[in-house]
Amino acid sequence: MSSAVRQAVSELCVPVPWGEIRGKVWGPDHGRPVLCLHGWAEYCGTFNTLIPLLPKECRYVAVDLAGHGLSSHRPPGVFYSFSAYVADVRRVVDGLRWTNFSVIGHSMGANVAAMFSALYPEMVDALVLLDAYGFLPADPKEVSKVMRQGMDEMIQFEKKSEEKKRVYTYEKAVERLLTANPTLSEQSVRILLERGLVQVEGAGFVFSRDLRVNFKNIVRITLEQSLEMQLRIQASVLVILADKGFEAKISESNHQKLFSALLQGYRDRNHTVVTLPGDHHVHLNDPEVVAPLVSDFLHAKVLSQQPPA
Repeated sequence: MSSAVRQAVSELCVPVPWGEIRGKVWGPDHGRPVLCLHGWAEYCGTFNTLIPLLPKECRYVAVDLAGHGLSSHRPPGVFYSFSAYVADVRRVVDGLRWTNFSVIGHSMGANVAAMFSALYPEMVDALVLLDAYGFLPADPKEVSKVMRQGMDEMIQFEKKSEEKKRVYTYEKAVERLLTANPTLSEQSVRILLERGLVQVEGAGFVFSRDLRVNFKNIVRITLEQSLEMQLRIQASVLVILADKGFEAKISESNHQKLFSALLQGYRDRNHTVVTLPGDHHVHLNDPEVVAPLVSDFLHAKVLSQQPPA
């Protein structure tokens, strides 16, 4: 495998109206473009172990979504939502001058990727969803409660004159992330913290993410809307679920019917749904399990369709 894909060759910086979206780039300049979107409260480092195992003909751009990692936080008073992240993806690909590309998304990033693929179907040729269903349908009966909660959280936050972030030693930060994400290996935690911490002079480290990403998302869509969007996706889709991941969590909840309908929607359109042994971070903890499926999919759906350069 080309050494070019083994390491990120450069840091990405795309200007946006409130600052910049940052990220990392792997692979040759004119490689087939693949955008990689991380999960909630994580960073583009979530792809550090997977990308080196994927086809070397591709150019992989993994971004830190707004409010995460090294990317700018949204302006004061502005909410975080899937639709806002989708608009950010549009800004990033405009900045990169990409008109046709593939997307790999994990968890929340997969939901952003699927919504983008539904709104801009002509731009996406292949879509990989890692331990996610592409949409997070809300029970209509819950929407009012969730919207109010998200608004109240934001307004309470704004009343605090200066939100002091907690300062950690590096080891305490590792411990904190391991406790919050018991499925992560310690090596995976250290990879994520490369962009997840900011050093405070003489004091230690603070987490770089915007505290507002923790608030309830106030922009919700129902199952009916989700299925309608799903129909608009023109890309080939590969859904990789982990048997101890998101699926295990929802099997205990009343949301199972909603997600079963989404999975059936993919199968009805001849997309591929695979369940692997592993947890929610299987792509980061055990990339060698996930990489062959993603590589075969990219070869079949994208690389074999491309005339040689």
